[in-house]
Amino acid sequence: MSVSATLHRPVLDRPVLAVSVAALAGVAAILAVDGAWRSVSLLAIAAALGALFLTTGFGFTGAFRSWLTRGDGSGLVAGIVVAMVAAVAIVPVAALVPGYNGFEAPIGLPLIGGAMLFGAGMQWGNGCGSGTLYTAGGGSRRMWVVLPFFCVGGLLGSLMLPAAFALPALPEVVLPRLLGPWGGLAATLVLAGVLARFVLGRGPRPNGAILGAACAIGMLAALAFLVSGQPWGVTTGLTLWGAKAASALGFGVAGTEYWSWDGPKQALAGSVLAQDSSLMDIGMILGATIAAARANSFRSQTWPPARGLVGAALGGLLMGIGARLSFGCNIGAMVGGIASGSLHGFVWFFAVLPGCWIGIRLRPWFGLAR
Repeated sequence: MSVSATLHRPVLDRPVLAVSVAALAGVAAILAVDGAWRSVSLLAIAAALGALFLTTGFGFTGAFRSWLTRGDGSGLVAGIVVAMVAAVAIVPVAALVPGYNGFEAPIGLPLIGGAMLFGAGMQWGNGCGSGTLYTAGGGSRRMWVVLPFFCVGGLLGSLMLPAAFALPALPEVVLPRLLGPWGGLAATLVLAGVLARFVLGRGPRPNGAILGAACAIGMLAALAFLVSGQPWGVTTGLTLWGAKAASALGFGVAGTEYWSWDGPKQALAGSVLAQDSSLMDIGMILGATIAAARANSFRSQTWPPARGLVGAALGGLLMGIGARLSFGCNIGAMVGGIASGSLHGFVWFFAVLPGCWIGIRLRPWFGLAR
């Protein structure tokens, strides 16, 4: 190695690295003692995702902004590629193997309105669901504000969701259910390809590095599906954290309608390590922290000005509410929906655009560039 390369090589942040590795190993040990090797695998996959997102800077918030303001759809195309890669495993396995399920949701006002809220919040918080996790893990002080408000918003959205289900909506439209597993997969890939071509337009094409990152993330998402039995999701775990915090403070969350349903009720009563989304959220944060410590970037982060913190809080709140009403974020609703062959994933993509547009126009209010 040359002297110049040695001089420019980042110095490890040994204390942060030691703490984050110890935390990850500790969580893995707790799971292993209980014999939860499936959960250990999910934790490892999530840590790899967190490190990969941080080191490549992969994300959706800036990608939507680049497309809407400059016509550069390369980042969004990379996100669609993630869904296409994951779909190769998710669509046929969910259709053919008992115990495996894709993400599917009705197309109605909750999905559309929630996606719009999420889009505005994403631009004001300057990060989406996955972006909040990996940048918070990377030391972003802004995301340390976004994250708890995202959890609170998720809880509020869960309280609204039962009433939202009473609003008009079309039933789920799932391509493998209509066309069979292989016909559904082909139709999913064709529709995703058409969407990617529409987004790309006359703008620049994604470079090899971003496409490589997209393929790697898509394969890890597919692996998470094969281990867990369902697509990777982010916001259900954050909603659970908000509910557990509220319960600890004495609020009667368990008596509400949403938290009386079987799945949420079981999650609220159990450990945060027992729910897949929650566990993977923890793994993603720790994986990103390890990557930030290796790059010696964790402690160099600074706090944004006061109005930036207001935008972070409001953005997190709107993302939490919007994600719960629209059945997820860029990962769970868009990528997970498209990768499952469910049309709601494609609808979510277009529904989030007005919210992003409004959010971009108001970003200067919170000290952020358009």
